[in-house]
Amino acid sequence: MLVDDFDFDLPPENIALRPAVPRDSSRLLVVRPDGEQLLTDDQVLSLPDLLEPGDALVFNDTKVIPAQLLGFRTRDGVTAKVGVTLHQRASAKEWRAFVRPAKKLKVGDTVRFAFDEEGKDAAELSAVVTEKSEAGDILFEFDRAAGDLDAAIAQVGHIPLPPYIAAKRAEDDQDRKDYQTIYAKHEGAVAAPTAGLHFTDRLFAALEERGVEKHFVTLHVGAGTFLPVKADKTEDHKMHFEYGEISEETAAALNAVRARGNKIVSVGTTSLRILESAVTDEGIINPISQSTDIFITPGYQFKAIDALMTNFHLPRSTLFMLVSALSGMEEMRAAYEHAISSGYRFYSYGDSSLLFKKASK
Repeated sequence: MLVDDFDFDLPPENIALRPAVPRDSSRLLVVRPDGEQLLTDDQVLSLPDLLEPGDALVFNDTKVIPAQLLGFRTRDGVTAKVGVTLHQRASAKEWRAFVRPAKKLKVGDTVRFAFDEEGKDAAELSAVVTEKSEAGDILFEFDRAAGDLDAAIAQVGHIPLPPYIAAKRAEDDQDRKDYQTIYAKHEGAVAAPTAGLHFTDRLFAALEERGVEKHFVTLHVGAGTFLPVKADKTEDHKMHFEYGEISEETAAALNAVRARGNKIVSVGTTSLRILESAVTDEGIINPISQSTDIFITPGYQFKAIDALMTNFHLPRSTLFMLVSALSGMEEMRAAYEHAISSGYRFYSYGDSSLLFKKASK
C-alpha cells in the first residue's frame, strides 16, 4: 500500500501541548464500524458504561526513563555536541541510541554526558561508541552497569518529549509527572504508552465497580515510535524492535475472558502489539518474553483483541496504519475528519478514542 494513503492535514491548534486536568476529563471518540452509528462523542470518564461486566482492559505497565541525553565528544582538542536518544537496552551496560548528528561520532569515540548545554553538572557518565549500524542507530558501552547506570541516566537525562511538543516548548518538571502512567512499573520505555495517561484512581474504581477486569503486559516503547515513515510503500518500511513480556498468569486470564465471550480491550497500541505478537492463529494468547517488530497495516486479521483505546495519531504514521487496519480505512478517515473539525486534541497529551474491530468480510 502507498504511505500517501494514510496522509491527512492537521491544523497546529489541534496538537495538545499539555494534558487535560484531571487526566480522565479528556474527550473520547467512540468508533463502531459495524454499529448503527459510526461515531459517538463521549468522555473518558464514561468508559465503564461503554464496556460490559467481565470485559478486560489490558494496560502496558512500562515506565518511561529520562532517555534524552546531551553528549559531548572531544577529539583532537575539538569538542562537538550531540543529541542522544536511548531506544533499546542491549545489555547491562549497553544501549542502542539514535544520535543527531550521527556523523560526528565514529567507532571508538568516547562521549561524556551532562544535564545542561554547557556540559556542567555531569554525573561523570561516559560511554564508548562500539558500533554504528546500517539501520542508523549507534551502540554505546557505558562506564557502569545495571542500577548504577540507571541512576546516572536519571540524573543527567531529560524526558524524551515527542518532537511535535519539543519543537514548541522545553521539557519541564511537570512533564516528569504528566508523561508517566499512574501504574508505570517496569523501567525501560523512552516514550509513554499515552493511551494510559488518561487513567486515574477514580476511573479505576469506577471500572472495578462495573466489573471490568484490568490486566498488565509490558512493552518497552522505543524511540522508533517517533521515526517518520520514509518509504513510499508500506511494505518497504522497517519497524524497530521493542522488548515485551506477557506472564503466564496474564495470558491465562485473558484466554478465560475470551472463552466466556467477553471482550479484550487493549489500552494503547503498545499493549495491542505485544498481544498480537503472542497470539496463535486460533486466538490463544501465549506467555512470551521477547522483542517484536510487528507491523500492522490494513488486511491484518486481529486475533487477540476486540477493541482499542488509543489517542489520535500522526499522519503517515505506522500507528494510523494500525488503527485503519482495526476499524477500516474509510471509517478512520471519517473519524479523524470529525475529530479535527470538532476540536479534539491530538497526539500524546491529547484526547482519546475507543475503536471497535471491524468485522471481517
